[in-house]
Amino acid sequence: MATQNVLMPQMGESIQEGTLTRWHKKVGDKVQREEILFEISTDKVDTEIPSPASGVLVQILAKENDVVSVNSVVAVIDDAAQPGTIAQAAAPAAAKVSAPAASAPAAQPALDNAKVLASPLARKVAEEHSVDLSKLQGSGEGNKIVKNDVLAALETGKSVSPLVAAAAAAATAPVSKASADHVKSTGGSSEGVIDGVRVSRVPMTGMRKKIADHMVMSKRTSPHVTSVIEIDLQKIVDVRAKFKDKFEAINGFKLTFMPFFLQAVVEAIKAVPVVNSSVDGDAILYKKDINLGCAVALDWGLIVPVIKNSSERSFVGLGRELNNLAEKARNKKLAPDDVRGGTFSISNYGGFGTVIGQPIINQPQVAIFGIGAMQKKPVVINDAIAIRTMCYCVLSFDHRVIDGSDSGKFLSTVKNVLENWNIPVI
Repeated sequence: MATQNVLMPQMGESIQEGTLTRWHKKVGDKVQREEILFEISTDKVDTEIPSPASGVLVQILAKENDVVSVNSVVAVIDDAAQPGTIAQAAAPAAAKVSAPAASAPAAQPALDNAKVLASPLARKVAEEHSVDLSKLQGSGEGNKIVKNDVLAALETGKSVSPLVAAAAAAATAPVSKASADHVKSTGGSSEGVIDGVRVSRVPMTGMRKKIADHMVMSKRTSPHVTSVIEIDLQKIVDVRAKFKDKFEAINGFKLTFMPFFLQAVVEAIKAVPVVNSSVDGDAILYKKDINLGCAVALDWGLIVPVIKNSSERSFVGLGRELNNLAEKARNKKLAPDDVRGGTFSISNYGGFGTVIGQPIINQPQVAIFGIGAMQKKPVVINDAIAIRTMCYCVLSFDHRVIDGSDSGKFLSTVKNVLENWNIPVI
């Protein structure tokens, strides 16, 4: 008899807990390896989690809607048990679950929150502070109430116990509130006047709050420096124009400019390995694997899926994996392994028209590469003026471990690869 613990996965370095939203199996059910076992929701992503082993589900240690710490045991699978013969045992203290707060005093009216469309984290915060979810307007997808809607209610003293409302009012700057009907009509925001200026208060989404926390932490951790280089992209523009139709016919996805940059970054990391490192106390950890994180802009925030083993992939392989991860991100199908393990990140803000940017390092990494907008410009080539497709690229780096000479060598390598492209694309 061999048992296998099922753990709460970590969906990225900054995520420390997640909500187990749904079990696809019950105790006594047979499950196959890689079969969907349960679903989780974090501030970054909602996803389905596959079973790590085949066998029978003999214990479930975390209930639906429990908030569970990462790497905690949520279930046990036994490969020798018989299906349908297992009774659910009492859950031991294996899963680190955030228990709901004690119920409100008898004087408080009962809150019928079960029928309201709300995220598990929103429900947890509402229970802790006696917030009536039915009185709130959700700012999430489909008007779903999210955690920050509840926090906004706590700030305004809306739909909470008198004690909580009084405490919130004492800590909040005076703002003239809009009517309840007007608040509802503006998607749950609250309007008023602060210092003579009309304002509208809209809570951050959970993902935006996590991004904000992570960015502030990164600026506090790393002394940021940004170097800029201008690159002539005419060679890869011509290569892409020549082969894009044939490339798509052979490979089944479009040839974009990003694989060219991915390939150039891989070569630059090989030339300057310190950019693919992290800081551990007074030591530098050089990463032997190159795992490129590529920022993907979503309607509800930003996420950075990771192309694992990028240095071992072909040009086509880099493009295919980038395309797959971007599609999974937009469809909320990213697996835990898709967003962790990054060693170096790339931000393509040029797609939105930005010419030069100063991206913030994605901790615990020590550098991030930024790609500006591609523009046709007159340039001097061999003492003659020519029209070329140009682009500013940057490297933001942690000056604790990376010097200006390292940054210069990195960017020069990227420039050389792109301006003298000689790698087959099909």
